Amino acid sequence: MQKTSRINSFIIGVSLIIGLIGLGLSIKSGLLSFKSMERSVVVKGLAELEVKADTAIWPIKFTDAGNDLTKLMETVQTKNQSIIAFLKLHGFDDSEITIGTQAVHDKFATEYSNNQKVKYRYTVESSLSVYTHSPDKVLNASSKISELAKQNIVMLRQEYNNRLEFLFTKLNDIKPKMVQTATTNAREVALKFAKDSDSKLGKIKSAKQGLFSISDRDSNTPNIKKVRVVSTIEYYLSD
Repeated sequence: MQKTSRINSFIIGVSLIIGLIGLGLSIKSGLLSFKSMERSVVVKGLAELEVKADTAIWPIKFTDAGNDLTKLMETVQTKNQSIIAFLKLHGFDDSEITIGTQAVHDKFATEYSNNQKVKYRYTVESSLSVYTHSPDKVLNASSKISELAKQNIVMLRQEYNNRLEFLFTKLNDIKPKMVQTATTNAREVALKFAKDSDSKLGKIKSAKQGLFSISDRDSNTPNIKKVRVVSTIEYYLSD
């Protein structure tokens, strides 16, 4: 009786082992089959658009020198008003014009200055700024800024922190259209790949939108901007 029971237990154990091995092989085969069917292609779609700047920031700086600081500051204030009159003549209003600071440099206060060789003791740098949503007015006025030289207003050369800037601030208005264009271009590339590889293009597996970049179209037209975005999309492929 015990011998029969042991034989039955052995048979059951062997059957379970065989069953588990078969199940494992079946699962492995299924996974391998599924993996072989899960093919995909990754493509990139580009969208570019040229737009006009909608905002301009125009710093205006000039310098003057003299030995009587009181008179020099009066002269600077007069020249500030002359610049404001020039700007208003070209269509700017008070809300677009800001008078900045006046920086005074006393050459006698410099430790290593040679007082005998200094023609003017004081130098004043004065600044104004134009902030406008009408870049065309800035383009027109800046091209005629040399007219102020006739009033003995010496403009400082534009540098990195003192340069005319044109900005495009309406990116959100064009984002949907550009993303759609980038996605369409990516799909066209994927369709071409699928056709060349005798496959069929399936649904999107994953998608990643790149960062939008805004740059000048070229160095001569900073008021024209180029907006660019690249989308990366992965599509399923099937036979």
